[in-house]
Amino acid sequence: MSQRRVAVIQAGTTLFNTPQTLDRMESHCNEAAAQGVELAVFPEAYIGGYPKGLTFGAVLGSRFPEGRDDYLRYWKSAIDVPGVETARIGSFAAKMKAHLVTGVIERDGATLYCTALFFGPDGALLGKHRKLMPTGIERLVWGQGDGSTIPVFETDIGRIGAAICWENYMPDLRQSMYARGINLWCAPTVDEREIWQASMRHIAYEGRTFVLSACQYMTRADAPEQYNCHQGNNPETVLIRGGSVIVNPLGEIIAGPIYDREAIITADIDMDDVIRGKYDLDVAGHYARPDIFNLYVDDTARQPVLFSEDATVTSSPAALDQDAE
Repeated sequence: MSQRRVAVIQAGTTLFNTPQTLDRMESHCNEAAAQGVELAVFPEAYIGGYPKGLTFGAVLGSRFPEGRDDYLRYWKSAIDVPGVETARIGSFAAKMKAHLVTGVIERDGATLYCTALFFGPDGALLGKHRKLMPTGIERLVWGQGDGSTIPVFETDIGRIGAAICWENYMPDLRQSMYARGINLWCAPTVDEREIWQASMRHIAYEGRTFVLSACQYMTRADAPEQYNCHQGNNPETVLIRGGSVIVNPLGEIIAGPIYDREAIITADIDMDDVIRGKYDLDVAGHYARPDIFNLYVDDTARQPVLFSEDATVTSSPAALDQDAE
């Protein structure tokens, strides 16, 4: 069956309160399930939060104590992957009987990553994608992912993958995902600008893929009282205004964008439209020129420290010489 119902969930985080955000997520999932959704995409950093407006107490060349406290609070609201929170999110997917993709702030030791998690309709955690390139001041609080978490999952509804926010502007990343045959391109984001719509339409048209972009809608009221953001303290102030959208493989908007409120945005799609679209443009197939251009993707996991029981090769010159022979 090529007909599918998909959704993007435009919702905000209860910032620094992960249990309450999970409660909100469960409510949205219940509503999406009632609409017969087979794939639901939540925004970037939905679990763990996107603390828009915080400076984290930093200026060029200096960090201040209040920023360290902000980071500690952020770290405490992040989640382990896998962990108790991912088990609960998986239960939402199982109850929906649907695939679920969500942005989270992943805690790995003392480092945080902006991550997208993928769940199957049985609730299983299929895998994750860590954002490769945090943007601007995000680099102060998020680590960089590596090539080991750029998955495209073969599922019964299509090939699902994700690029997070401004990663969508990385041509090599896009090409690597096109080459893996992605046809349900998930774009969790907090980019609320109108130009984002042009980017989503371009990717859909370039890759001949469905694009599902979920953006947060968040107000100052979603943050705690002790939240020194530069937008001020009026609870009605909109910090992230949304703009979630669904685009078909010919670059046509088929649902959204919606601004200035929470929303579940659905679309009924025909997966055969992917092949129809690639009739005249397959950038990883008949429209490629591998005789002129090539792209090498290093998909090995990178660890800052390797111990002998973990390493596949030793660092001894003799061992390296022997391997070379």
